[in-house]
Amino acid sequence: MRLASLYSGGKDSTFSLYIEEQMGHDVPYLVNIVPEDAASWIFHTPNLSAVPLMAEAMGKKLVTAPSSGTEEGDMQGLRDALEGLDVDGVITGAVWSDYQWDRMNLVCHDLGLRVFSPLWRKDQDLVMDAFLQSGIKAMIVGCYAEGLGPEWLGRVIDEDAVRELKAIREKHGISIMGEGGEYESMTLDSPMHSRPIEVVDSEVAWKRDNGTLTATSLRLGQRRGPEPPHSDCIGNHRDGRA
Repeated sequence: MRLASLYSGGKDSTFSLYIEEQMGHDVPYLVNIVPEDAASWIFHTPNLSAVPLMAEAMGKKLVTAPSSGTEEGDMQGLRDALEGLDVDGVITGAVWSDYQWDRMNLVCHDLGLRVFSPLWRKDQDLVMDAFLQSGIKAMIVGCYAEGLGPEWLGRVIDEDAVRELKAIREKHGISIMGEGGEYESMTLDSPMHSRPIEVVDSEVAWKRDNGTLTATSLRLGQRRGPEPPHSDCIGNHRDGRA
């Protein structure tokens, strides 16, 4: 099938895209909703400015649409981005949230699109193990839970980090996938990337018990393999056509 991927730049949306491509689906589009309010009801917001570079690294066409960040605004932004795209369905990185799941399904149902959520309701330990084996490299860019201090910002999610996340889960009951909002992530590399993303400069903001890392300067690293297809960025087109 020909699919579009709802893509925030985080590990879950990248892993879901990777799984569906491994299943043989054609995924030419990344769809990114850009909320005005950082406290979006539905969508991930940290470091969204990195997504165009990610699309370029993967040779994907990027479709964007703005949102006010309210529930209604997020759903309208999703409709604006998806309406008219030449696809059969949409990939989401949803893991646990019934709220996100219901609203994304409502929009896609109205547009006659199938929803593919390969991580939905899967055992989180098994999902994390599969993520580590996938070759996707992502780092933590937001910490919002007890046990996750400023030393976690910029840390790559590898076997050692997951081992520590599991220990924090035993003590504080967090989701090791960050599905309860405990942390946010940003993808740096994957088997789909022709070039890795490199963080040149960043800023850390930490207040009391939570904080974020904002990548202020990014670049593409050394190319691997053949030249990828040209990546186009499509901004706020209601008909969504490339």
